[in-house]
Amino acid sequence: MNPIEARKEDHIRVSLEEDVQARSVRTGFDRYVFIHQALPELDFAEISTETKFLGRTFAAPLLISSMTGGLERGRTINRNLAQAAQRMNVPMGLGSQRITRERPETLDSFLVRDVAPDVFLIGNVGAVQLNYGFDVETCRELVRSVGADALYLHLNPLQEVVQPEGDTNFKGLLPKIETLCRELGVPVLAKEVGSGIAPDTARRLVEAGVAAIDVAGTGGTSWAAIEGLRATSNVARSLGELFRDWGLPTSESLKLCRRELPDTPLVASGGIRTGLDVAKALALGADLAATAHPFLEAATTSSEAVEAVIHRLVTELKVVMFCLGCRTIDELRRTDRLREVS
Repeated sequence: MNPIEARKEDHIRVSLEEDVQARSVRTGFDRYVFIHQALPELDFAEISTETKFLGRTFAAPLLISSMTGGLERGRTINRNLAQAAQRMNVPMGLGSQRITRERPETLDSFLVRDVAPDVFLIGNVGAVQLNYGFDVETCRELVRSVGADALYLHLNPLQEVVQPEGDTNFKGLLPKIETLCRELGVPVLAKEVGSGIAPDTARRLVEAGVAAIDVAGTGGTSWAAIEGLRATSNVARSLGELFRDWGLPTSESLKLCRRELPDTPLVASGGIRTGLDVAKALALGADLAATAHPFLEAATTSSEAVEAVIHRLVTELKVVMFCLGCRTIDELRRTDRLREVS
């Protein structure tokens, strides 16, 4: 097993077996409550969670967030996720495809179009790789090789600096991101991996041509913790624990980015665990809510297990909408019934 494969296997193992969630910092969604409507004047059966994002219509404002690929267990996970996404009509992100450049034989673990021909599929590569030999043509091939509809550029400086094998030259990336957005041919989405995106950073990314921002805030899975737990050196382990809770809570990053960019498509991720979280994210300005950890264990089992998670999240979301008197997702986004209580 080469170093990248070993790292990906470690990531799955640690995520499933260890405590890798933020500890002292939460998403911030618990600071908000909805004002309950005892007379919603609404038939629950009429509630629709249909939503639009980047020109596509989905059954619910959910995105299966990027997880893995590049090894046999990653293939199983991706295919189970994709089959569920196809049947439930929600978009899906792939894990980092960097490994396919060094180990072309690993491409098969990312291929899902045979089981998910209609899914809005988002490819994935670290933005920092634009400083390590990846150019527009490389990224175009990543998109083409999996039949992706868009490309995630993930921004993960904290993870890279804690990771023993990390790539830490983030200098001069913005002009390269701008060139990629202009020439790639599919939408480019920028996402953090659990530390949040500040509003000034979001604006610079959008001005460079990024089509949507995934804030991926603090409060859920901590990649600093994951890298610390898989590290062999005491320094890296200490860094992973010290920076476990580093970053902007998801709700705060979302609010600030929406205020800064009123018309930009935003995805809320980072600690989204329930349909109530999804509803709060939408009411705070998100267009979609994305989550990974609730799907990971299910995806190691079956596509039906993944579908069950999606069904739970959608049902919880619909109950919130019912108790607010909101028949559509647009009505939920416009609701004035969300209050900050502390």
